[in-house]
Amino acid sequence: MHGNKQHLQKDFFLYNASKARSKSYINIREVSERFRLPPSEYVIIPSTYEPHQEGEFILRVFSEKRNLSEEVENKIEVERPSKKKKDKPIIFVSDRANSNKELKVDDISDKEKKKTSRDEKKKSNEPTPTKSDKDSEEEEQFRNIFQQIAGDDMEISADELRSVLNNVLKKHKDLKTEGFALESCRSMIALMDTDGSGKINFQEFQHLWNKLKSWQKIFKHYDTDHSGTINSYEMRNAVKDAGFSLNKQLYDIITMRYADKNMNIEFDSFICCFVRLEGMFRAFHAFDKDGDGIIKLNVLEWLQLTMYA
Repeated sequence: MHGNKQHLQKDFFLYNASKARSKSYINIREVSERFRLPPSEYVIIPSTYEPHQEGEFILRVFSEKRNLSEEVENKIEVERPSKKKKDKPIIFVSDRANSNKELKVDDISDKEKKKTSRDEKKKSNEPTPTKSDKDSEEEEQFRNIFQQIAGDDMEISADELRSVLNNVLKKHKDLKTEGFALESCRSMIALMDTDGSGKINFQEFQHLWNKLKSWQKIFKHYDTDHSGTINSYEMRNAVKDAGFSLNKQLYDIITMRYADKNMNIEFDSFICCFVRLEGMFRAFHAFDKDGDGIIKLNVLEWLQLTMYA
């Protein structure tokens, strides 16, 4: 465990018994105990009397010999794509000229994939499977719904995105949810909008849906009782599975912002949180051109970033 500053998971406490604890677990201002322990590495865990409460602790440890101690905390970061791409600038509503071309790169790669697939079919009598029938059917279903709602311009607004997503979610009987709220769809539009128009086209929608599917899979993994919610502790693991590494303060903020009074997080709030994390990390990396983890924004840039995110 030496040198490991990562947050300890639930399994650690299930399979490792405590070496020492206070004699009585009562709600008093000060607790003082003396223990005799063999030389080793130990984790000291203070707690509030009731769960899901915020508290401040002054922890004093007196030892007879010199010891080293440090607070266990995670580094704030997100898993970056394996592709070597230049960071794209964040797009503001007021600046449509510097449009983000990220999806066009994906479009080119998609065309190359289709071309490669056609070449392979010519070389072989048997067709090369590229997608499952289920995925193909789902994509066709999306395209039909999208065309019906979008109209001639083939772009949809937040209201129209909500109709598309909630129509498809009705097909997922195993996912208990009342659908996406309008505010969640506005956040999704802001995440994928590459030209500052306040709308997304079908290719941007496909890009968004791929993200939603991966996040939905994570949610269903932790929603073991099929209640349509996950608790605040499971949310910590879900965030980690999605590639985000946060510290305790940020996990507390997520719980305060997205959990209900019972500290449970619904599917809509879960997705809204991930959209927010994805968007803010993307924006930060776009501004952090030298990669030192520090950015400088003027008041206009700050307001444009936070108001449209």
